[in-house]
Amino acid sequence: MDIGSSGDPSRPARPLGFSGVLAGILASACLAWVAAGASADPPGTAGPNPGKSEAALIVMSSPLAEGQQLTVIDPATRVVCIYHVSAKTGEISLKSIRNISWDLRMTQFNAVNPLPEEIRSLVEQR
Repeated sequence: MDIGSSGDPSRPARPLGFSGVLAGILASACLAWVAAGASADPPGTAGPNPGKSEAALIVMSSPLAEGQQLTVIDPATRVVCIYHVSAKTGEISLKSIRNISWDLRMTQFNAVNPLPEEIRSLVEQR
């Protein structure tokens, strides 16, 4: 499989290009920064979990028609960030940030039948 291959045999592999290299560098820098124990908090402020050891960031990259998408997840704060990296300019733009703490507490959303409660009820009847 060529570098930059989509994994789809019907789509030709394309080289990583500048945006792919930049995405890799950004992902590596994020991981190195976390591994070194750096803090995103301004000096003199406490983070969301002062005194607790922080988990490493999770960084994923996926190709877009116009560049790369980086997804950065902070398990300690349960925040997901989405960035787009332009293949033409290398510009990194923040597209979305969301704290998923409350999302993870839901038992269902946009669910179809059978709902989780219905399945649980059926299993408990046995």
